Amino acid sequence: MSIPEPSFSLGIEEEYLLVDNESRDLVAVPDALMRACKEALNDQVSPEFLKCQIEVGTRVCKTIAEARADLAHLRGTIARLASEYGLAPIAASAHPFASWQSQSHTDKERYDHLAHDLAGIARRMLICGMHVHVGIEDNDLRIDLLNQMPYFLPHLLALSTSSPFWQGLNTGLRSYRLSVFDNLPRTGLPPNFTSFSEYERSVNMIVKSGLIEDSTKIWWDLRPSGRYPTLECRICDMSPRLDDAVAIAALIQCLMRMLYRLRRDNKRWRQYARFLINENRWRAQRYGTSGGLIDFGIGEVVPFTQLLDELVDLVMPDAEALGCVDEIARLKLIVKSGTSADRQLAVYDSALRAGKSETEALHAVADQLIGETVAAL
Repeated sequence: MSIPEPSFSLGIEEEYLLVDNESRDLVAVPDALMRACKEALNDQVSPEFLKCQIEVGTRVCKTIAEARADLAHLRGTIARLASEYGLAPIAASAHPFASWQSQSHTDKERYDHLAHDLAGIARRMLICGMHVHVGIEDNDLRIDLLNQMPYFLPHLLALSTSSPFWQGLNTGLRSYRLSVFDNLPRTGLPPNFTSFSEYERSVNMIVKSGLIEDSTKIWWDLRPSGRYPTLECRICDMSPRLDDAVAIAALIQCLMRMLYRLRRDNKRWRQYARFLINENRWRAQRYGTSGGLIDFGIGEVVPFTQLLDELVDLVMPDAEALGCVDEIARLKLIVKSGTSADRQLAVYDSALRAGKSETEALHAVADQLIGETVAAL
């Protein structure tokens, strides 16, 4: 019995850091600002774990064009309302110089439990990510794609990297966010499951033991959503440029359709050991798109430009079917012009070469992030 084609609907969640326009440092979201955001966006906006964060989510979108329009509206509304308080959102996964010790978590029962459960690890969670939901309505198909999709997660991370700084230090990593997030339990690459039933049994074991309330406390890089009939990709850093975020979301959608298309034709993507995929995950975290990833087929590190060319060719039939050819084409521009992490480091180095102090160079990075976040809205 064949499985009906999934809807491949889209939902995009983004987390922003709120900064003061003068100091460029993080500030807690004022209660009045949050109320104004709620009035304007209803349930599409919510507080996040830390008081300096704010989260938005698109509606269920049929196409990437619809998702882009909704995301632009969300970003634009947050930016407009924040500006009335002398504040601005930053769509990056880490602030260039803010201190995590200075932050406090939002007064909410769920976050109180998290802070207690995760202890000291929770205090360091000064990071933001982009989560992309793709509608895969059949339960077992969702697990089948969960098993195959991890091969591509390092590619997605590399394209999205935006967290090279941590507390004012150049970490040498393009995505320091992942170093922070991986300290939490139930993170990293998802395990393999033979069926949706096996997945449910595994999750229920932890839930019935009283360790977590539900599957939303499982934070793998890719997971079956605990709330929607979707497969949720969570590995990506935030992208300050809206068009980059949309292009990466389109790639996630196309990859899932490509894997479904293989299954429909009685084929499948070869599964590799998580040990090997983790090596590429680390390379993406360390180098972004500049260091290349291992091509497991030939057993060599291949430049990312070559890998992306092959990836674009692979998903082009799906891009045509889903109406996102332009977005997929933009991926090559991301590599050519550099990811957000590359641009942040370039601004920082340029400022230092111009005789600016470390503080001034970091402020220049913050200014760049503010500008890119609110541009083209």
